[in-house]
Amino acid sequence: MLTDSALLERIRAGRLVERPDHANERYIEGLKRTLIVSADTELISAPAYLRAAQDAPNVNAYISAMGIIQDELGHAHIAYRLLRDLGVDTDALVYERRPEEFKHPYAFDVPLESWTELVVANAFYDRAGFVLLGDVFRHTSYGPWKRALVKVDREENFHLRHGERWMSILAQDPARRDELQRAVDWMFVLTLEWFGLPDHLKRHTEQISYGLKGKTNDQLRQEWLSTTVPFCEKLGLRVPAHYDSERGEYVIDVPFPAEFDAENKRWLFERGAITWDDVLARWRRRGPANVELVSEIQRGYAQIRPALAA
Repeated sequence: MLTDSALLERIRAGRLVERPDHANERYIEGLKRTLIVSADTELISAPAYLRAAQDAPNVNAYISAMGIIQDELGHAHIAYRLLRDLGVDTDALVYERRPEEFKHPYAFDVPLESWTELVVANAFYDRAGFVLLGDVFRHTSYGPWKRALVKVDREENFHLRHGERWMSILAQDPARRDELQRAVDWMFVLTLEWFGLPDHLKRHTEQISYGLKGKTNDQLRQEWLSTTVPFCEKLGLRVPAHYDSERGEYVIDVPFPAEFDAENKRWLFERGAITWDDVLARWRRRGPANVELVSEIQRGYAQIRPALAA
């Protein structure tokens, strides 16, 4: 493995890291952490989206949702395969971890229960994925991931466009508009959490210093806001954020972070802001759908495990 100074010199010169002996232990561990979050997020989205897809309004809509789910499983396979190439036991990672040990965003632990919630998830969650992985695609110093993300970047763009198209359709239907607004009310702020701790509280700095990604959490959150807020405003949907021209950035108009009632899908803004330590505690407890979704992924393996051990 390279020394830290030799690795940083390689990265600053624009040369990609192609294998472990082009890096050092800190780089590889940071890469593994990043890949696990990405892989777990893509994987858990499949059962989360499948549950809501049962409410599709017609066969064509259902087929579109199945196409998105198939894409997400493919994206998960890419990230897990990269982890396997780094020496990680991915079978144990997928099938033997406890549900609360998975590293996907908390948002997926809140069940999607309707077609409306599914398409808002496509528009919000997949937009977040597009922003995050698009940044990695453009800036990562890890060559194998950069090349793999060519396919992922295009497919995530399709997913978010699917969500935006359907949100536009539902926004024009007086019978569905209130339902759409309710989904936006709880999912918008959950997606803001998707980008993680604010920069001044970030615990792992190697993602930026080693060029695993190009932008910070707060910069990526702003990028998501810069497309999502205008889109929702165009549809006449209320969102708790606006652009402040004097500051040159989007400002969140509600206490953030805040306490969330996951069972009732409601933010308790009236209680004021909470700390990010409180948010981390909620993330560690996981949400109401966590066990169900992970069990769906692990069910087949659990059924054949006795035969494998025989």
